[in-house]
Amino acid sequence: MILSTDSKYPSRRAYVVKLRSDATPDALIGRLENLVTGRRCEFTSAHELLRLIVGDIVEPAAPDGL
Repeated sequence: MILSTDSKYPSRRAYVVKLRSDATPDALIGRLENLVTGRRCEFTSAHELLRLIVGDIVEPAAPDGL
């Protein structure tokens, strides 16, 4: 088997989700970090977390391509 060197997942869309110690399945609280841009956003619900990710995906790329 030959492995492809091209990633299906662009690094621009690599994130870390950090949950606070008091987060529960019904009340997600934490921070979303983009690994490439360094942008950090706080969220207080699963809906808000998804909104942040979608907003980052549809946001036009910066002039330097990041």
